[in-house]
Amino acid sequence: MIVRVFLPFAIGYFLSFLLRVVNAVIAPDLVAELDLSAADLGLLTSAFFITFALTQLPLGVLLDRYGPRKVESAFLLLTAAGALLFSWAENFPLLILARGLIGLGVSACMMAAFKAYVSWVPKERLALINGCHLAAGGLGAIAGTAPVEFLSEIMGWRGVFVVLAIMSLCISALIYLIIPRRGEIPASESVSKQIRDYGLVFKSSFFWRIMPFTVMSQAAFFSLQALWSGPWLRDVAGFDRDIVGWGLTLIAISVFVGFLVGGILTDWLRRHNISPITVGFYAMFLCVIPQAFLLIEMNSFLMVSIVWMVFGLLGTGGYLIYPGLSQFFPVHLAGRVNTALNSFVFVVAFVGQWAVGAVIELWPVQASGGYAVEGYQAGIVMLLVAQLLGVGWYYLFPLMMKKIPSA
Repeated sequence: MIVRVFLPFAIGYFLSFLLRVVNAVIAPDLVAELDLSAADLGLLTSAFFITFALTQLPLGVLLDRYGPRKVESAFLLLTAAGALLFSWAENFPLLILARGLIGLGVSACMMAAFKAYVSWVPKERLALINGCHLAAGGLGAIAGTAPVEFLSEIMGWRGVFVVLAIMSLCISALIYLIIPRRGEIPASESVSKQIRDYGLVFKSSFFWRIMPFTVMSQAAFFSLQALWSGPWLRDVAGFDRDIVGWGLTLIAISVFVGFLVGGILTDWLRRHNISPITVGFYAMFLCVIPQAFLLIEMNSFLMVSIVWMVFGLLGTGGYLIYPGLSQFFPVHLAGRVNTALNSFVFVVAFVGQWAVGAVIELWPVQASGGYAVEGYQAGIVMLLVAQLLGVGWYYLFPLMMKKIPSA
């Protein structure tokens, strides 16, 4: 199971996370070559999230109907096309199109695996296997920092995306050829019935209780970790490009550790009747603290690294909501439950990443060419307020409803 099921899906998620964060490293090159503003950079990078989000609801139907092997291998062909187009693009609209195509292509890399693991792994071990899968994404985040910086110095950012296109093709073939065909009998119910079954998810009071905070927390995590962490280290902390690369690597390592430890810890706490949702909720809540520290002036590389690494460690807690939430629904709805939540997460992530750039742009550019410190502070305050509203909703929701399933 590890070799034929886990590893192919994990490698796919490695690629997905690498592509999600790669712009944090190549952002200076994109800005310099194409004369992008902060809002342009935010919109370009977040185009990944909007196509990702728009795919989620139909993806749930496809996964439950045709199986994760066929769906993910086909979607990764779109990733290859998007990465190749990104390497060729000479103007902003083509880059947007390419980035959106990449987001569309990798949109199945987490959901397809989660769907497969429901079929292959005992229910009580789902949090552990999902955590290990997400840790592979953490390795992708690491690969998207210093290694990408090294490759871009050798072959340029366009050459990096040619390599990523080739990787996408190879991983697509690996998934299609290696994953067993188990559970790929077409669904007996009609597509219209499958779509209507989304109503079972959207009618769930518990879904509406946990969704807002999960969405706000993950949107903040994606906005900062996948793009604005790099420019923040340059403009606010004042680090040069080499130090920024190492700073991003440390953040990525903490993300990897967060995914891995989160899965192991949740598996252990399950034996003490503590659900993944409870663990994920408090991790997201504590993640507000390092974000607040980003509003304070810090000149020490050690202090900056600690704050960002704690952010990366705790920010992964939102992913624990997925296996916890799926346990409230029948197994055959697993794909649709997770994609329903994911659709909200990535729509708001798109808005959040672009909005932070738009807020930053309200302040004049610094003499050094970087963005103003006050702009970053305002953007982070916006994200913090959104998360605190999500926390408030979580605690107030039971007062508005007669019965809420306990986590």
